[in-house]
Amino acid sequence: MKIWINGRLVDEDQATVSVFDSGFVLGDGVWEGLRVASGQPAFLEPHLDRLYATAKAIMLDVGLSRDQLSQAIEQTIAANQLIDDAHLRVMVTRGVRRQPYQDPRLALGSATVVIVPALSPHDPAAAERGLDLFTVHVRRGPPDVQDQKINSHSKFNCIMACIQANQAGADEALMLDPHGFVATCNSTHFFIVRSGQVWTSAGGYCLGGITRANVLDLCRQHGIVAHEKDFSLTDVYGADECFVTGTLGGITPVRQVDGRHFPDPVPGPLTEKLQGLYAALLQADVARRQQ
Repeated sequence: MKIWINGRLVDEDQATVSVFDSGFVLGDGVWEGLRVASGQPAFLEPHLDRLYATAKAIMLDVGLSRDQLSQAIEQTIAANQLIDDAHLRVMVTRGVRRQPYQDPRLALGSATVVIVPALSPHDPAAAERGLDLFTVHVRRGPPDVQDQKINSHSKFNCIMACIQANQAGADEALMLDPHGFVATCNSTHFFIVRSGQVWTSAGGYCLGGITRANVLDLCRQHGIVAHEKDFSLTDVYGADECFVTGTLGGITPVRQVDGRHFPDPVPGPLTEKLQGLYAALLQADVARRQQ
């Protein structure tokens, strides 16, 4: 693969950053994951909106305009001949520091911008089987501790949640907020279906997900009642269907949560309907970009 680093495309074995880079020594940076479909970066605009907004929030100058970064993304896709079943990780750090200490004033100059491509083949068997989730003890913290709206390089709470889920034999960790309500998963957003209605968390303790927002918009457009609200594990265990959303997987059904199985087959009828609507939305976005 060819990696884009600060304006240059280099072979992956030559793709390096300094040991004094802010992202390496402190996790000081923000990032976005982009899906590549039909050779195009899907839903690019909202991803860039989120990247630049979070960079501004932590007073990080990306150093590139939106057009310049868009061109870099397109160059990376073209250089690696990515068509489908691929994604990009766009990472922006505060750059090289004089020494590995947290004060941002120690940053020497411009940001470090890296775009890493990867192939991510779709596994239809996993989607048909559905995911197994496990509720972990690691909580999503309040914004005065670590604001979950910032897609930062500092993801250790999610890593700890993932470790616990792995040890429990699950595919993903379900995480609660400080009040015990369902917040999100460690790398995806969580939805349940009850009596024909779609529920997801109130959103105060999770990243502003692009796919999550698209699903909520699709519900509104197609007469499906959807709520962003607080709900507990009791509501989850009694749900008719569950699914998760994410940039790479789109909408993926959930087979069980904490050993509570949901009715076969998966996906459930409403999840399957939303999968079809989302697939059409994705193709429409890609087609618009190809014009």
